[in-house]
Amino acid sequence: MQPLEIDHVAIAVEDIEKAVSYYQDSLGAKVVHRERIESDGVEEVLLAVAESYIQLLTPTNEGSPVAKFLAKKGEGLHHIGWRVPDCSAALKELKEKGVEVIDQKPRPGSRGTIVAFIHPKGSFGTMIELVQEMPEGH
Repeated sequence: MQPLEIDHVAIAVEDIEKAVSYYQDSLGAKVVHRERIESDGVEEVLLAVAESYIQLLTPTNEGSPVAKFLAKKGEGLHHIGWRVPDCSAALKELKEKGVEVIDQKPRPGSRGTIVAFIHPKGSFGTMIELVQEMPEGH
């Protein structure tokens, strides 16, 4: 598996508006995408940093994985997204190598991407998301 680059660094936050204000006012970051992802129970905001993003995540319900993360660990680094050319192939290769995965097959992600998560137990405590960008119109 050859990652192309870091797609995003995801940060779990309690108050997304406060976090957006901080990144905009203090660091000059620009919001480039905002989306509510019902299937994951989160709202996300993407802030552009060169060709990558800072992804701010906040739960939209108490049962979401991000809500559980915040309750257990508090605000902070949630996962790192690795941009890959083919999410299915990368996931298959990792599974063949014995890497513990969360998603058994890729699924739709935000902004039209295809994603799959690798369990933090096998990644030295950091969850990794494989992210495949899809061409416009797909």
